Amino acid sequence: MLYSLRMKDRIVALAPGRTCLFGDHQDYLGLPVIACAFDRHIVLAASKNGTKDLILDMPDIGGHRIIDSKSLNSEVAKGDHLLAALKILEHYDCTPTEGYDITINGKVAINAGTSSSSALVIAWIMFLTTAYGCNVPVTKEFISQIAYEAEVTFHGAPGGKMDQYSIGLGGVIYLETGSELYFEVFHKPLNGLIVAESGIPKDTTGVLGELKEKALLAINKVKEKIPEFEVGKVSKTSLAKYRNYVSDNLKVYLDAAVLNHHITQQALLEFRKDHLDPSAIGMLMTQHHNILKDYLKITVPRIDQMIDAALGAGALGAKIVGSGRGGSIVVLARDGEQDKVIKALMKSGARDAYAVQIDQGARLLEPEPKTIE
Repeated sequence: MLYSLRMKDRIVALAPGRTCLFGDHQDYLGLPVIACAFDRHIVLAASKNGTKDLILDMPDIGGHRIIDSKSLNSEVAKGDHLLAALKILEHYDCTPTEGYDITINGKVAINAGTSSSSALVIAWIMFLTTAYGCNVPVTKEFISQIAYEAEVTFHGAPGGKMDQYSIGLGGVIYLETGSELYFEVFHKPLNGLIVAESGIPKDTTGVLGELKEKALLAINKVKEKIPEFEVGKVSKTSLAKYRNYVSDNLKVYLDAAVLNHHITQQALLEFRKDHLDPSAIGMLMTQHHNILKDYLKITVPRIDQMIDAALGAGALGAKIVGSGRGGSIVVLARDGEQDKVIKALMKSGARDAYAVQIDQGARLLEPEPKTIE
């Protein structure tokens, strides 16, 4: 059964950016994260063109691409997430049968740690499943999973599931990233969020690959002595005894994994409360940042200056986002004090800083969604 009523003449899909509140450098270890979608978007607008070709224009980056029958039958180059998604969706009887003119643009910063690439892939998958149908129900979870496969597993990349699921599902999401997927979505207001871009490009694949390798090496050193060891079950208070099994140069990576997991669990307790306590959440954000800075060394001087400026202007908490060594930070200000904090961020050297709201997640604007749940 194909879950598409008919070929649509025009399709507009929208996918938000995301920022990580807790759990950076945790998802590739199978540990949980807390992230949120925010209200800056990638917009994909497609109109049938009477050909068999998918003609893509990306004016924000000066990009132009044609995907035709030759492209569909070719080998997928590493990093070509759009073609990877097409190949994966073939298994669900979602195959292009008519062409579209497609324009992609938006306000999610590129290479800034706000997941513009994942937003693009999710908007693309929403377009494909809407245009050509699918032999399974197309839910937000399904779209998130296909995006994860296209970006990560298809070519064995080092990333996790945070980007795809937080953008696809929307709200604030607690996501367990191990072999058995589990998530909770919180639709509670968290006013005062600010995203600030450093203007320094990040090296996502390089940084993730490097730190993932060292963290897994530390964990495996413990498993050599204690085969049943699971890093997600180690408490902060019991960490010391496991450090004895790890060489001095790897201890910091074991410490970071355990301490960041502890902070994420504390944050989860806060989000499960009936009423959020921004002061408590902000304090935990800053604690998390300090682990990323002092243990994993993923900050750079400009990021440090931005964090200091935000906290100095009265922000409740601030942290670097994503792989690090560039990119963006997320700040939690007192509601009503966003402008003051943004001014301090810009003065500290941020390329841009702006208040954001929690977003409802990926969705269709045209036609009216009938199968995305």
